[in-house]
Amino acid sequence: MFSKLLRAAVVGAVTAATPALMTSGAIAAAADYRFEVVSARAAGPGKTDVTVRLLQVPANRPVPDAVIFQTRADMAPSGMPTMTGNVAPQPGQQAGTYRFVIETGMAGSWALALAAKVQGEAETVRTTVTFNAAR
Repeated sequence: MFSKLLRAAVVGAVTAATPALMTSGAIAAAADYRFEVVSARAAGPGKTDVTVRLLQVPANRPVPDAVIFQTRADMAPSGMPTMTGNVAPQPGQQAGTYRFVIETGMAGSWALALAAKVQGEAETVRTTVTFNAAR
């Protein structure tokens, strides 16, 4: 009798916990996404055309239609964080890519900070990528 009650209690607990365990794995976090530089090339005097790709890390697939709502470019990697450049969004060439023309007044190593919302995710994806601006 006791073993039947114990078995029923264990089966009930596992049955109750299973939906919670299954849904917790489906929720992604901001850490499940990353931006990577695809290209950085001169776009005229003092400007650099930078293309980045947003990837969902576990599936290693591009993420289209993210909303990038915050950008900042500076020369912090070159030791000059107060040297900033205007960032102008441009249409991406492929799904999951995001393109910017950045006013990089001088050659060197630059940082591009991005904040994005991915559809269906509660957390904001924030990252900083580096690129080299040519003269």
